[in-house]
Amino acid sequence: MAFFKTQERTKERFSLLLLDLEEYYFEQYTACHVTSPSIKENKIRGSFKVCSRSIIFDPDGLTEPIIKIPLRDCQRIEFVEKENNPFNEPQPPAITVSCKQVIFIKESNVITPYRNERGSKKLTFELEGWSKTEDVVQTLLQLHRASCLDKLGDQTAMIAANLQSRLARSSFDKNCFQSVAEKPHMECPVEMVMPLVSNPGHVCVTNENLYFQPLNGHPQHVIQIKLNEVRRIYKRRHGLRPLGLEVFCSENNLCSDIYLKFYYPADRDEIYYYIATFLENHIKEHTAESYMLQWQRGILSNYEYLLHLNNLADRSCNDLSQYPVFPWVIADYTSTQLDLANSDTFRDLSKPIGALNQERLDRLLARYGGMPEPRFIYGSHYSSPGYVLFYLVRVAPEHMLCLQNGRFDHADRMFNSISETWKNCLEGATDFKELIPEFYGNDSSFLENRLSLDLGRKQNGTLVGDVLLPPWASDASDFLKKHQLALESQYVSEHLHEWIDLVFGFKQRGTEAVEAHNVFHPLTYEGGIDCDSIEDTDQRIAMLTQILEFGQTPKQLFTSPHPQRIIPRFQNLTRSSSVNSAVGELSPVSLCEDSSFEDLTEESRRMAWANMATLKRISSHKIHKEAVTGIAVTRDGASIFSTSQDSTLKMFSKELKEFQRSVSFSNMVNSWISCRFTSHKASPALRTVNLSAVFQALSSCLMLADGKTVLCSSWDNNVYFYSIPYGRRQDTLMGHDDAISEMCWFDDRLYTASWDSTVKVWQCSSKNQPGNKKNTFELLAELEHDAGVNTVGLNPAGTLLVSGCKDGTVTIWDTSSYRTLHQVHCHAGTIHHAAFSPDSRHVLSVGDDCCMKVMDVQTGMMISSVKAEEEQRCFCWDGSSVLCGGRSGNLLLWDLLSNRVISRIPAHSGAVTAMWMNELCNTVITGGEDKQIMFWRLQS
Repeated sequence: MAFFKTQERTKERFSLLLLDLEEYYFEQYTACHVTSPSIKENKIRGSFKVCSRSIIFDPDGLTEPIIKIPLRDCQRIEFVEKENNPFNEPQPPAITVSCKQVIFIKESNVITPYRNERGSKKLTFELEGWSKTEDVVQTLLQLHRASCLDKLGDQTAMIAANLQSRLARSSFDKNCFQSVAEKPHMECPVEMVMPLVSNPGHVCVTNENLYFQPLNGHPQHVIQIKLNEVRRIYKRRHGLRPLGLEVFCSENNLCSDIYLKFYYPADRDEIYYYIATFLENHIKEHTAESYMLQWQRGILSNYEYLLHLNNLADRSCNDLSQYPVFPWVIADYTSTQLDLANSDTFRDLSKPIGALNQERLDRLLARYGGMPEPRFIYGSHYSSPGYVLFYLVRVAPEHMLCLQNGRFDHADRMFNSISETWKNCLEGATDFKELIPEFYGNDSSFLENRLSLDLGRKQNGTLVGDVLLPPWASDASDFLKKHQLALESQYVSEHLHEWIDLVFGFKQRGTEAVEAHNVFHPLTYEGGIDCDSIEDTDQRIAMLTQILEFGQTPKQLFTSPHPQRIIPRFQNLTRSSSVNSAVGELSPVSLCEDSSFEDLTEESRRMAWANMATLKRISSHKIHKEAVTGIAVTRDGASIFSTSQDSTLKMFSKELKEFQRSVSFSNMVNSWISCRFTSHKASPALRTVNLSAVFQALSSCLMLADGKTVLCSSWDNNVYFYSIPYGRRQDTLMGHDDAISEMCWFDDRLYTASWDSTVKVWQCSSKNQPGNKKNTFELLAELEHDAGVNTVGLNPAGTLLVSGCKDGTVTIWDTSSYRTLHQVHCHAGTIHHAAFSPDSRHVLSVGDDCCMKVMDVQTGMMISSVKAEEEQRCFCWDGSSVLCGGRSGNLLLWDLLSNRVISRIPAHSGAVTAMWMNELCNTVITGGEDKQIMFWRLQS
């Protein structure tokens, strides 16, 4: 299976699954089972295994059954000395075990339910190493005493003491190092965790490898993982405690290379941080938010995204109590054809399984209403070890036998039919289970009885064989293919976020969970109980066992509504081979025949961004005396206007490669300068610079749609309208009490942002007069903020406005009602620039905390945070890639989906302070603190 590492069927039939739950395998000896002391030939050679709660004898012959003797059923364990009678053949020392039960496993080498023989038995074993026989007997007697203690807690404590003593007396064998030059960093005792079982030993990490050496040498003497092959490491909860560490050598596989349980959190953390530091160039720190952005943008399929969320929520294929959980998405298992275009085909993903049947839900809510605290709607969980093995019994029969004390479930309760299982999930009083990843994988073996297992006979007389499939599936492989298509369908893509809210998100707990009818037993939630606070050992172990067997709710990843997937512009996606698939892999499709020109433009933009790393500087021109603050370009691209802190607006001719006009807007008065300089709103930095440069500064400029007017905002609180045909100032808008930082325009409405903590919305109308064109300004709204507003921007449709403040707050506004949609404090300092993505789904902001933050517009959730190596001042972006200008003067091309710098382009000698990009995204103009403007173009 892709996610369940079933044991290979080899000549070695023994596995840790033959042990009881929470049992350890300590040591093994070559021995003979003496079936008749008087007949030499009646000796069966094999392996005598000492376990914490049992003795297991594994014969060499495949037809002989494995013998298991529970220590609690032993009445006497004796050491029989060797016989030295000179008249008889010498007899070696032996171990005799008198017991009242013997368990026979894998008779005739067939996986079947165990056979228990009850009654007085006496078994004799001879070890090949005679000298060790008496020591082995003493060990067995000690473990026997532990197994016979009245209290489970006392049993567990005594066995744990024995285990810790063994670990303390042993250490990692450094002869196993792959190189004599390896330098060990740390060694400590751990347990390797696998489904239902764990194996104690020692972990050793060096400057080259991670090693695990089992105490018992099973299944191999040492396990090695090269550190330069590690791609991901995760801290895990194990047994409700922060003791787990899972190591992956692949990006997309849910199944890890090793899962270790430490005895102390400090040991776990030290190894985790050592590997993370050592491999900082190899390990990518992914968060739920970064995966969300990749999923929204179509880089990750629904399947891949759910795998990553499960992984981040502590779900592991090595822990059946926290096995990855996937949703039922199809509700039609009776039709002959599966219609993925029909919404009735699908399950309502906004509701938990228990709430899909209203009649059953009403009964559950009636019980819930009369229940004392702590109350819960569902008495069983949607994911538990029993449910996982219910689905996987045909490929993991030994796991099922281990979980159920050597028995399979009753034949009629087995996983017999997809349709009947779905029906029971809808109607059963206690059945609320979801699915597992295998239902959307490529291996159909879990649906077929390929091992010819005897799983019993149902009441109607039929044997349990392959799973009965829906009529619309021709075979098991066809079922999986259609299930995959359903998971990636448009309907599921549009609604999957609703299921994520229930399982991983804000509807998992609290009042939202109650309103969504999504309340499970309190013990299933992380932090629901502190087992270490229970003083009575028996009660603590019983509570922990109950929690692990009942199932656990995933770690909560999101505390606000999960954004919806972005779908309309792209075809249905198949699973990509890598989470780092290029944006260029998405193929835009026409929404209708009339959109061909729009699609051609979109294709040009897509190709431009895919080749943005080829950006090359064409020319540079130093036309200002201070830092450039804004850039605007005429529609034909012939003239470029720029503003600067030197108080001038300059017009540059692209054709002539020289500036042609220089206009100064300065209405300063001495009284205003004095007041402005002593104002509490003036930053300390402003008080140290040249007054002539500061207080006459222009902060931004923009070109109106008519291509004849340039607007300039100024630190003197005004907006100036400059007429290009007339070459003079046309109007002045005096609208703020402090410097205007930035502005934007849409459909005769002007939005001005100011350090006076407001954004003002103006309706502009023109009055044509002979030789002049005057504007009238009507104040429509004043949007209040808690700090000075440093940047403002509109989405392409003009329906949304984003503002960024000096206190690090980003606010999204509805421009029709002027109400706040979202307000998020996302930066630790001043926000330099904020802008919508072209599809208006996201807002990107950069600040002086060196962070780039992406916010989802629909939910207000911060879905990505990238810490850059330097402060970024301005940018252009397409929703996935960002071309930004940094404090050092370089242009950086960032891939937000992988959180990495794709290209670093040397540019200005000081910070990049302004950036403009044309509609086709193939031409860029930048301005900087070095007083230059630079022209850039993509290379073919």
